[in-house]
Amino acid sequence: MNLYDRLTLDIEQRIREGVLRAGERLPSVRQACRSQHLSASTVLKAYYQLESRGLIEARPKSGYYVRPRLRQPLPEPQVTRPVSRSTELNVSDFIFEILESVKDPTVVPFGSSFTSPHLYPLAKLGRYLAAAARHLDPLSTVTDLPPGNEELLRQISLRYLTGGVAVPPGEIVITSGAMEALNLCLQAVTRPGDLIAVESPTFYAGLQAIERLGLRVVEIPTHPREGVSLTGLADALRQHPVKACLLMLNFQNPLGALVPNDNRRALVELLRRHDVPLIEDDTYAELYFGKQAPLAAKSLDTSGLVLHVSSFSKCLAPGYRVGWVAAGRFAQKIQRLKISTSLATTIPVQIALADFLRHGAFDTHLRRLRSVLEVQEAAMAAAIERHFPDDIRFARPRGGYLVWVELPPRLDALALHRTALAGGISIAPGPIFSAKREYRNCIRLNFGHPWSARFDSAMATLGGMIADQL
Repeated sequence: MNLYDRLTLDIEQRIREGVLRAGERLPSVRQACRSQHLSASTVLKAYYQLESRGLIEARPKSGYYVRPRLRQPLPEPQVTRPVSRSTELNVSDFIFEILESVKDPTVVPFGSSFTSPHLYPLAKLGRYLAAAARHLDPLSTVTDLPPGNEELLRQISLRYLTGGVAVPPGEIVITSGAMEALNLCLQAVTRPGDLIAVESPTFYAGLQAIERLGLRVVEIPTHPREGVSLTGLADALRQHPVKACLLMLNFQNPLGALVPNDNRRALVELLRRHDVPLIEDDTYAELYFGKQAPLAAKSLDTSGLVLHVSSFSKCLAPGYRVGWVAAGRFAQKIQRLKISTSLATTIPVQIALADFLRHGAFDTHLRRLRSVLEVQEAAMAAAIERHFPDDIRFARPRGGYLVWVELPPRLDALALHRTALAGGISIAPGPIFSAKREYRNCIRLNFGHPWSARFDSAMATLGGMIADQL
């Protein structure tokens, strides 16, 4: 984290905790330089960031002051209430239309599913990749076929062990990103026509995979802060022939929800009693705020029913397309499916990532990335409170880089999407996260890009567009 980002976060926390109160004067730039042992430019950058977020204001010839909070924090959305019946899917055309908008670099990427690539050590990774290509052992083109490169499997197994999960390398299969892993898991535990339980709302790419495989879904109520409803899932398991669950327990996309540890223990036990596999999409787990990493359901699995999916795309290497699945009792089946569908994941890339994990200070990078994302989340939350109308709801996530906003019922998120896109701003409208195209008054926003005056201005413009629809 940059020095000015650290100072920004420190002052923001003091404001939110009430240590610095509305109307109080901040230390002058000179005073802050002396007390913090920082340069004037560093202090000014921090003050500018706080000013852009509406937390402080500059008064001519007087200094910087904490701005009054004009209203109470906005309420969070209520638990979702999808209709409890199975649904055939028809979402792909609709989603592809939305995804086209995030490719244009001139568009403000609030609707994107990706963070800024500038947050990752791509130059350093490139050096490892070049070395892997130069020194490639010809035999590795055969020996590194699925389940994958031996050293990368070992490094991933060590990552699990650090998190308190004993996953032997032989249970892991390297895939071409998490999406291939999800597809292979679905194929391993279902047949066309089977029923899958998913959260509601849920990640649209999961819906696309389910649709492509000819499966049906039953949508489970989900809390915006605590995740999937155990009561709703238990009801679905009693009423429907559910063959598998596809769930995201850590910083769920799109809600940002984090399932409490007691709930996930009960979830794993519930599925064990029904002998229903859990495909655990855990691609955001490394992006937690604070000091405590979230618990993976995989760590609670004693029956081999949890297929734990993750990747390096969100935490280290966007564009490298390397993921994996720790597949429990289904490992051999998924390994064979991998061979029969795409044969292997690019071998030099596997070698490069294995070398980086062994020598490249991965955890140092992760600490920096988490700190940056936490600062950016605070900036977006402040912008929502400052620029959006009063009668909205949103839940602040404790990790990841996505936030879900519930707008007034009369607002049409699809119309808002089109209006915003015409103005150079992308958003992700709620209906793309539902098999039934529900959540027409909800949007998902991305705070995974370094905050700037341009982004704050875009939030102000978006807030005005919302007000115009009301």
